[in-house]
Amino acid sequence: QVQLVESGGGLVQPGGSLRLSCAASGRTFSTYTINWFRQAPGKEREFVAGVVWAGGSRYYADSVKGRFTISRDSAKNTVYLQMNSLKPEDTAVYYCKASTYWGQGTQVTVSA
Repeated sequence: QVQLVESGGGLVQPGGSLRLSCAASGRTFSTYTINWFRQAPGKEREFVAGVVWAGGSRYYADSVKGRFTISRDSAKNTVYLQMNSLKPEDTAVYYCKASTYWGQGTQVTVSA
């Protein structure tokens, strides 16, 4: 059993930055690929970024390449999503996922 808790969301102006965190408890991430997804109102949930815990390979959706960076901290069993140059279309609830486990989500709103 894995519990995932996201944090770091909020309201930011276009062009601004946020860093999301996904902290795991109950089990370490060591055997997982950790993914960030997002879901905007009226839209399907979509993949944003992922990191293979063992080895560190990273993957990004085309829409966030060059703006978002996913990273991990083994000591804290935490995955981060650094989001720069935010756009209004990045507004969504952001979720982390490990295997079949999902967090509760954190709201990101990009608005002037």
